[in-house]
Amino acid sequence: MPSPCPALPPLPSHIEAALWRGHAMGRAHASVMASGHAALDAVLPDGGWPCQSLTEILSRQTGQGEWRLLQPVLQRLCAQGGQLILVGPPLQPFLPALWQADLPADRLIRVEAHTPAERLWVTEQALKSDCVSVVLSWLPQARPEHMRRLHACAAQHAGLLFAFRPEQARQESSAAPLRLSLSLQAFPHALCVDVFKRKGPVLSEPIVLSAWPSKMQALLRARQRRPLAPALPAPALASPTHHAPLDRIVASSLA
Repeated sequence: MPSPCPALPPLPSHIEAALWRGHAMGRAHASVMASGHAALDAVLPDGGWPCQSLTEILSRQTGQGEWRLLQPVLQRLCAQGGQLILVGPPLQPFLPALWQADLPADRLIRVEAHTPAERLWVTEQALKSDCVSVVLSWLPQARPEHMRRLHACAAQHAGLLFAFRPEQARQESSAAPLRLSLSLQAFPHALCVDVFKRKGPVLSEPIVLSAWPSKMQALLRARQRRPLAPALPAPALASPTHHAPLDRIVASSLA
């Protein structure tokens, strides 16, 4: 019978602190920013969006909750004077809705970039800018080598980098340490977030976020508490005989 392996000596404290084991939640080397969703922060390493890193957000089609997911952190950064840059958004941002979400137009920079090369170049230049807090880049045709390059550039950027890609990219390799997929449930359209790659154990099921932003939830609760106004009586219909003189005048003018 083989003898048991001898126990390994304890590691030095500085190595033990830097060592990550697959069964434990990883820790980021840079700072993080809280997402504003408590349920999501609970499953993100260090409890928030990682700075100096690339985060991928996948969806089946554009407009399936990207702004709702990121609105809390973007709102907080705008309130602090931060600047957001949008690289190649497929749809023109609806400024009244963004203003209602506390994302003023003077905090946004929108860059039209159509080809993959243009999108990558603009994203890299934005990451080199010290005045940009968040880079939002739509990269439907990016390849794995492109994502590696962007992740390396993001390490020199103190803020956040989000890359929006189609759901099909889930089968591709990516250098992004954090990858998640978005989908909408049935009405009232709760936001389903599947964190399928993170520095930590695999999640057993997606995270479901509230269907409505906090302001809308407060409005709906206030309307539920408000008593219904009594129904107004329907106006009585005028008798046809009231219009008989007018009908005779019209008939005679047409004769």
